[in-house]
Amino acid sequence: MNAPLAFHAARTRLRAEVEAAQAVARVAFARAGDNDCDGAFPDADIAELRRAGLLAAPLPREDGGAELSATELCEMLRRIGSGSLALGRLYEGHVNALGLVQRFGTSTQRVRIAAEARQGQLFGVWNTDDAAGLRLVEDASGLRLQGRKILASGAGWILRPLVTATDPRGRRLMVMPKLDDARRDDLSQWTAQGMRASATGAVDFSGLAIAPEDILGTDGDYERQPFFSAGAWRFCAVQQGGMETLLGLLRQHLRRTQRGGDPHQAARLGEAAIAAETARLWVERAARMAEEGEGLHAPDRVVAYANLARIAVERAGLDLMQLVQRSVGLQSFMRPHPIERVSRDLATYLRQPGPDRALTNAAAWALAQEEATFDIWA
Repeated sequence: MNAPLAFHAARTRLRAEVEAAQAVARVAFARAGDNDCDGAFPDADIAELRRAGLLAAPLPREDGGAELSATELCEMLRRIGSGSLALGRLYEGHVNALGLVQRFGTSTQRVRIAAEARQGQLFGVWNTDDAAGLRLVEDASGLRLQGRKILASGAGWILRPLVTATDPRGRRLMVMPKLDDARRDDLSQWTAQGMRASATGAVDFSGLAIAPEDILGTDGDYERQPFFSAGAWRFCAVQQGGMETLLGLLRQHLRRTQRGGDPHQAARLGEAAIAAETARLWVERAARMAEEGEGLHAPDRVVAYANLARIAVERAGLDLMQLVQRSVGLQSFMRPHPIERVSRDLATYLRQPGPDRALTNAAAWALAQEEATFDIWA
């Protein structure tokens, strides 16, 4: 295939993937209000992702995927997040799980998980322990899991999660168990004001048998840098999609009420557009550095940039919500107005762990650099 035709084919594939994500987002947004209740799960939206082939799309082409570039995957996450932040959270976890298998799994594991993704399996990454932690223990019959994971999105629906567990030798390992038919999930403690449709809760793995082929990678691979911190761009992309939805809802409100000509409203709309675009620029650069910059950027540079991107997106999101709420007024706090729901979901999702540490670690890295300021991110 000559170069112009190859370029056209690549653009056609990009449009197809993005258009599929956008179509799912439109349907998800239309029913997001109905899903906005405790313990809900967007199963119909997941089915749309499955039908569109988007559960397998992040895989390499040889495994039946679309072999998406960082820019393409970023665009898909944004579009899906624009329709439903809860759906975007679940899809981001699925993408993360596939990426970890591709990076740290054996060839057999990669083939197995790819086949399950093509069949429509939804994956997720559950790494938050309760006080006791999730452990791998040995008994006469072999290895078993003991303990729980908490804050697990998709609990009760995801049948092969990727979890972290500590083995008898103190090693921190990734495990991909196949859940049995036992009722192991408990969603009762997820009482957050937003992200109610993410089926987030605790899962008890106690007694679940683990085969050697269910263990992924080696000690510490899950937290290995720069991949662990740099992957923050994915949830930032979903969050940015929610921000763009809020900006769109503000534009609709100002047109409908014919208040866009008011100078104060126009100023707020302009500031909101700046916030959304600021987030987009940070997210896209972070995605390219993390996914396409191996060998081009030092790992600590990638981590520092991703940490700053996290904070930039959080700040932009908080600013944008305030601007939208001030412009729309009390209606933006009234159910079932979509601004109320999207703002509630976004405010909850923006609260990622360790923001102060992320900011100060990035600042310490920037302070230590000897290059001119305009060169430190080159």
